[in-house]
Amino acid sequence: MQKQRVLITAAVVTVVFIGLAVVLAVIFRPAATTETGRVARVNVLTDSANTCVQCHRNATAGIVEQYGRSTMAAANVSCEQCHVVAANYPNAIEHEGTYVVNSPTPAICQSCHVAEVAQMAQSRHGLPAYVAVAGSQDLPENHLAQYLSITEGQPSPDKSRHDIAAIEGDVLTRFTCYACHDIGRPNEDGSAGECQKCHLRHEFSLEQARRPETCNACHIGPDHPQFEIYQESPHGIAYATMGDTWNWDVDPGMATVKDFPAPTCATCHFGGLGAAGLTHDVGDRLTWFLFMPTSVRRPGWAENMVRMQTVCLECHNLNFINEFYTAADAATERVNEWTDEGEALRAEMAAAGVLTAEPFDQPIDFAIFNLWHHWGRTAKFGVWMQGPDYSQWHGAYELLNDLAEVREYYNEHMPGAEPPAVEEPAPTPAPSS
Repeated sequence: MQKQRVLITAAVVTVVFIGLAVVLAVIFRPAATTETGRVARVNVLTDSANTCVQCHRNATAGIVEQYGRSTMAAANVSCEQCHVVAANYPNAIEHEGTYVVNSPTPAICQSCHVAEVAQMAQSRHGLPAYVAVAGSQDLPENHLAQYLSITEGQPSPDKSRHDIAAIEGDVLTRFTCYACHDIGRPNEDGSAGECQKCHLRHEFSLEQARRPETCNACHIGPDHPQFEIYQESPHGIAYATMGDTWNWDVDPGMATVKDFPAPTCATCHFGGLGAAGLTHDVGDRLTWFLFMPTSVRRPGWAENMVRMQTVCLECHNLNFINEFYTAADAATERVNEWTDEGEALRAEMAAAGVLTAEPFDQPIDFAIFNLWHHWGRTAKFGVWMQGPDYSQWHGAYELLNDLAEVREYYNEHMPGAEPPAVEEPAPTPAPSS
């Protein structure tokens, strides 16, 4: 009997020990990782009884797989919260006994993301992006009022449809202009924009939104080559060589230089690095309207500069930052002088009838347009983002090359005329330390 008790006790102890070992192994096991060493996201919808999930697991399996691994699904945000609307909601379609919208608008996103939607609506990524192509003449009254209240809308409040877009027509601009500029499109529910342009469906990954390649979808090419400029800058080189070791999933507002030893596009323009606050207003930290033919200071530029320099100060000292800003301001004004000269030559030739009233019906029209739209902007972007090749050979050099062509055309077609004098720009006040 005694021997049986000993055996039973030993068996119980063994079972308990094995069970405890299994529990501890589960608790302290290393997180599952992908082939690249990243922590694998768990699909929280694997055993979901949600009707949408069960049906779409067969109909659109990729979407369910993506959403199941998102932080939104992990936070118990259901499909219905984003897609189900009232029957009379704009663009609602009947679907399986309810009404849904295929693509949720910022009006729906703001039920959770109030500050983000408000900031984005007041930014260049809001209505001004759309108006830059479509013009403001057809905006509904509520959207026109919103556009006129936005800082980015102030340089051209009565903007007409872009001439190039008008020439190409909707059959092409759907795939060209609007593929990017619809980030600020007016929606029938009164909101403006497409959050999905930056936050790709359906995983809504922090890393994806923070990676420069996301911005590359639009900020590329001869008129706004910010991605290419970033690649050749010291910041971009650091990202290319070390970015895979950075903490891309750090909580918003909690990032430090340990997480991001060098900035990405999102770090400078949106992120809350160190003492800098979070924002979805992409122009909140910029001092110039660099996209304009002749760049001018933004309203509130001094406050914007302080916000940007708060990010810079995480790595650089104030003397370095102030010296850089002073030099970049001077370079911006130098480019302004050249684009101003081009505009003065254009205006005088137009007044004399040398240029027709029709846009882009003469080869010289393209050279005049390229002066500011391609080369002037590229030179200025290159200066501020530290891309020397784009400041020089893709910017200033090309600008001077086309300006020489415009001067020659002026001299050939305006015999005896004196080239218009270009007013020297007022000196820019140096940043205060």
